[in-house]
Amino acid sequence: MRLRTTPSQQSRRFPGLVVGAVAVLALTACTGSAQDAADDEKDSSDSTPVAAASGSNDESGDTVTIGFSAPAADHGWMAAITNNVRDLADQYPDLDLQIAEGTNDVNLQISQVETFINDKVDAIVLLPFDGAAMTPVALKAMEAGIPVINVDREFDDPNAARVTVLGDNYGMGVSAGQYVCEQADGNEDAVVAEIAGIDSLPLTQDRSQGFEDALAECGLDVDARQAAEFTVESGEEVASQLLQAEPKIDFLWNHDDDQGVGVLAAIESAGRDEFTMIGGAGSANAMRAIQDDSGVLKATVIYPSTQGADGVKLARLLVQQKAMGDLVEVEVPREVQLYAPVVTADNVDQFIDTAFES
Repeated sequence: MRLRTTPSQQSRRFPGLVVGAVAVLALTACTGSAQDAADDEKDSSDSTPVAAASGSNDESGDTVTIGFSAPAADHGWMAAITNNVRDLADQYPDLDLQIAEGTNDVNLQISQVETFINDKVDAIVLLPFDGAAMTPVALKAMEAGIPVINVDREFDDPNAARVTVLGDNYGMGVSAGQYVCEQADGNEDAVVAEIAGIDSLPLTQDRSQGFEDALAECGLDVDARQAAEFTVESGEEVASQLLQAEPKIDFLWNHDDDQGVGVLAAIESAGRDEFTMIGGAGSANAMRAIQDDSGVLKATVIYPSTQGADGVKLARLLVQQKAMGDLVEVEVPREVQLYAPVVTADNVDQFIDTAFES
């Protein structure tokens, strides 16, 4: 639930209708099999920057000290960001993780990064509370020779990060809209409602724009829209208002599964079950409801809570001078944008193990 302060550079192109698609890029598989790596690796005695050891990238190498800082875990998605990072310590014995306490105080987060710089960590993975405010200290780290991996909320200056790992807010809207189009099956009279997040945020604007653009491809539009605040309480309040104002709804997209807890409570209280609901972000409780198939929630759109862990894995590869095992390119890419697949009863088993708890 990504309270971003600066807009992500979203693509405005999307494919034809694809429902229940699986992720086209999984950074958790950023290393190939041991045999693949052994087959692909070249002698590193020349001037190439890659000093790949034999075997899989997951094999232990030199110890890597990585500083990690993120906002306070004040909702399920953000808590999962840091928890997924902590889990990597058990997976990689060569990983020395220095995890700062989550904070929504920009000055404290700046201080955390300055401490990492003074401690001469090998890399910094940073999910900024405020991307613009954290840009100067990120530039300071880069100038000190410490690569910065920027997660989710972008810096103002691209030179402030060696790698940027992003979700796809516009793509979330596209995926939700494509799902509605397929389920509507040519019915251009279908009533579509939307419960957004905080309207002033670029991420909310991106999600809504993607939804609108995808719906237009099948002759639909948003008939009723309310904006909530990414909280359970606001979700319940806004959903109650929308349900009272709209006697008939065919499809409802809620941007965020954390606020969706309140949305579902309002739906149950109103006794409404005539429509199909699509969630957003991909919480475990939403996925369990999809598995149970006992209510209106039939799908959710992923906004990965693995972004911090993906950033740490990429930082480890950078410091150990490795590449992403399934790419020919010998360096870690400068930017990685994760996919926003639709999760339904047909594919929920593929995603629920990495889902977060609302």
